[in-house]
Amino acid sequence: MDKEHVKGAADKVSGATKEAAGKMTGDKKLEAEGKLDKAKGAVRDFAGDVKDDIKDDARRRDKDVRH
Repeated sequence: MDKEHVKGAADKVSGATKEAAGKMTGDKKLEAEGKLDKAKGAVRDFAGDVKDDIKDDARRRDKDVRH
């Protein structure tokens, strides 16, 4: 797990908390901020997955070159 995955998870938790608080209090702005944070977390997760895939591919290519 890299920084992007950690940040993504934190954004998702923060977003879910804000969204729930916004719904409970009727604060539409807070609810929208929560949804935005959750979306930002999903994007960071995806970015982390892409980074992992690139690193894995580079390792495989390096391994193939050595053999």
